[in-house]
Amino acid sequence: MMRPFMDENFLLNNPTAEKLYHQYAAQMPILDYHCHLNPKEIAENKKYRNITEIWLGGDHYKWRAMRANGVDEKYITGDASDREKFFKWAETMPQCIGNPLYHWTHLELKRYFGIEELLSPETAEEIWTRCNELLQKDEFRVRGLIERSNVKALCTTDDPTDSLEYHLALAKDQSFPVKVFPSFRPDKSFNIDKPGFTDWIAKLEAVVGKKIDTLPALLAALQERIEFFHSVGCRISDHALDPIVYAESTEEEATTILRKALAGQKLIAEEVAKFKTQVLRFLGREYAKRGWTMQLHLSSIRNNSTRMFKLLGPDTGFDSMGDYVYAEALVAFLDKLDETNELPKMILYSLNPIDNEMLATIAGSFQGGGIPGKMQLGSGWWFNDQKDGMIRQMVALANIGLLSKFVGMLTDSRSFLSYTRHEYFRRLLCDLLGDWVEKGEAPNDLDLMGQMVQNICYYNAKEYFGLNI
Repeated sequence: MMRPFMDENFLLNNPTAEKLYHQYAAQMPILDYHCHLNPKEIAENKKYRNITEIWLGGDHYKWRAMRANGVDEKYITGDASDREKFFKWAETMPQCIGNPLYHWTHLELKRYFGIEELLSPETAEEIWTRCNELLQKDEFRVRGLIERSNVKALCTTDDPTDSLEYHLALAKDQSFPVKVFPSFRPDKSFNIDKPGFTDWIAKLEAVVGKKIDTLPALLAALQERIEFFHSVGCRISDHALDPIVYAESTEEEATTILRKALAGQKLIAEEVAKFKTQVLRFLGREYAKRGWTMQLHLSSIRNNSTRMFKLLGPDTGFDSMGDYVYAEALVAFLDKLDETNELPKMILYSLNPIDNEMLATIAGSFQGGGIPGKMQLGSGWWFNDQKDGMIRQMVALANIGLLSKFVGMLTDSRSFLSYTRHEYFRRLLCDLLGDWVEKGEAPNDLDLMGQMVQNICYYNAKEYFGLNI
């Protein structure tokens, strides 16, 4: 018998999976420990003018699909009206069958707007009208969407120079029960070879009120900002390393390299590696002192199209998987911190799924310290944030480590409608475990398997990150 599209047992392919999802996973709260949501919009409880603003603004997943469908850039990031952009997305939707966007789009329409119809050119007018009418209601403001998604806490992504004014305001606001924490994203402090480094150093100088022209001065400024973030509830850091590099140097060498960069002189690769290593090792030690988690995002190539980067800037859909050779550098970095027992809790993500087993085995080399799952193989990320990618990651972790100690899904999104991705993940998790049970590869013990599901959905993350929730 043919199953209906996206029914209540969507992605659940056996009776055990259905029980695990509906009885154990579905009602679990969400701890969104890594996202790119705007804390200002949460603090101000933004109301969106229409579905395009909340759905297509900043969503480079959708932008890539529209470009592949031949949509002119005018209707993606250009000056076309919001209505025109939405209708171009509606034209693209039927072409997305097989792409996770087809599932995500219809889950979002169903869960937030109660819309069962498939988005297409024929239904676009009605869906545009219905969504926009609902978005004018107060319960469709940002905070209402977060609460409806059963989110208990979320962690935004914040530069060390940020004032965190909106996080401070939210912490005092008793009317909003969801905790909103900052995360520390210090990439600009060690990307000495990237454009804008000297401008960012000047910005950091203004924030801390001190001159920064030596390595100790830079590290002292970063330490000051870490202390500030910690006082506002931050317990998680995040780093994009494309790729991770490792090279030993002295403090004096690193200072010389810093001064060369500040003077506008070109650096060679070895100098860049030495400087990055010094800063990242310092950051790792500071995180370990405070019980923070250090996230490393690996194996991406960003801004591939120079032409479009000049037109639109970063994070606009022109990135890809990388194929770097970095295992030895990563091991050297972790080992140096571990040598003095200064290795923080860490999550390792790769944009290239061929790295899953490699990262899982490296993580296994540095477990310990009485912390369950101290070293994590991160959830399927970015281009792996789909059915096959999530399953590959979970199977690799189960084969090599402990899936039971996995801290689960994150949205990594700029959209307040992306929480359906947690439902997507939970259905896949339950289907995977249910399949093992049905095949006799895992015990037919619903309480045991159900507790594992709930731990991965929420409780592991709640314990692991130590956030005040």
